[in-house]
Amino acid sequence: MNPTDINSLPAGVQRVLQALQDQRHPHVPQMLDQAARTAQQAADALGVQLGQIAKSIVFRRLSDDAAVLVVTSGDRRVDQRKVEEQVGAVGRADAAFVKERSGFSIGGVAPIAHAQPGVTLIDEDLFRFETIWAAAGHPHAVFALEPQDLVRMVQVMESDVVQAPLPEMPAAARKLLSDRTASVQAAGKSFMSPCVGVCRMDAQHGLCLGCLRTVAQIAGWAASDDADKLLVWDNIAQRLQGNLA
Repeated sequence: MNPTDINSLPAGVQRVLQALQDQRHPHVPQMLDQAARTAQQAADALGVQLGQIAKSIVFRRLSDDAAVLVVTSGDRRVDQRKVEEQVGAVGRADAAFVKERSGFSIGGVAPIAHAQPGVTLIDEDLFRFETIWAAAGHPHAVFALEPQDLVRMVQVMESDVVQAPLPEMPAAARKLLSDRTASVQAAGKSFMSPCVGVCRMDAQHGLCLGCLRTVAQIAGWAASDDADKLLVWDNIAQRLQGNLA
């Protein structure tokens, strides 16, 4: 990558690139043709398994307002109880908090090069794979690494931070729901239903394995206004990322 190419990269990607170079990491960020705001979109774009995507989920620690970054495998779902056992009580971080603390927007949060220091936890299930991929500071940017590279870069050992896996969604349903979620979020308005024709509830998690909605969200959809529907789409996006909190 020559200096001209570097200067054309988004600022967040440049920051990640600099951090990788400082660590003498052998791989540089790659810019994808399409945005990969969800782990599934990234896996599809790269042609890898969903579990190989190292997704970054940010929580807000209640005791001191610190950012808690959980880096987990794309096919796993964060168990908030397990996170709290390790770092204390946490709550959901909104987009403004994520941007302020990490310097990245949701959908492009890298596991390194954050604007402000915080607490990081790494999912031990990432070690199932020789190579994993993480966001590189922008929804179009990713970089390759080995799980042990991540441990070395953030200087935190891996731990158990995920729920027992949700029964696998049908692949076609996950792809369709992921595409719909991205379209709604890009438009900033709800113009379609999350229902993809798969109606099967998972009792443990209380979610439909087709649309990742609760029974209450499904029952209340028709009577909801656009703002409430957008909140449901936000819930779906979080669940596609694996955050079932």
